[in-house]
Amino acid sequence: MQLNELSQRSGVTPASIKYYLREGLLPPGEAVHATRAEYSARHLERLELIQALRQIMGLNIGQIRGLVKMADDGVPRLDLLAAVQRVVLDLGNYTTSIGGEAAEATDAVVRLRGWPDSASDARNALTAHLELMAGLKIPVSETVLDAYSKAMDDVAGLDIAATTAPESTDRLILTAAVGMHMHSQLLLKLLALAQASHAIRRYQR
Repeated sequence: MQLNELSQRSGVTPASIKYYLREGLLPPGEAVHATRAEYSARHLERLELIQALRQIMGLNIGQIRGLVKMADDGVPRLDLLAAVQRVVLDLGNYTTSIGGEAAEATDAVVRLRGWPDSASDARNALTAHLELMAGLKIPVSETVLDAYSKAMDDVAGLDIAATTAPESTDRLILTAAVGMHMHSQLLLKLLALAQASHAIRRYQR
């Protein structure tokens, strides 16, 4: 298909498609001659991914470029999923102190749930958050960590299972990114409803 048909089928304007091509988000089409190129289903799939990352997750061009470059470079799925999680959940570059009660609590959760004892952005983010809560004098008991981590373990199993099917790395990123974003929002809404319900039972007269 040519540029105009790609635009019609994807719902993305020709100007935006040309911009994505210039920015390296979209691979070049197959040159027919000096001023014309042919595009394929792969370009449709990539445009769907770009639009979802921009419109649903609100990622910027640099963030999207980083993810699609990893896909195009053929990085292992584990590394790709870690990058998606880091960007979508805004895990950032947390630095945590070596040792301390927060790190011990994170280690305890990992052992309790039987999770792989490996370094990750997610692990650092949890330790940093526990350090923050401790600094604010907000206690987090072993009972709370046990209950929360058990619930999250069940949810995470469902989430990751959904990312194993797609063979296309673009589809993998789309499934993982949208899933992580929307499911995390769903969990917050369910938590809010549960908290409201418990408050009503306790305080409503």
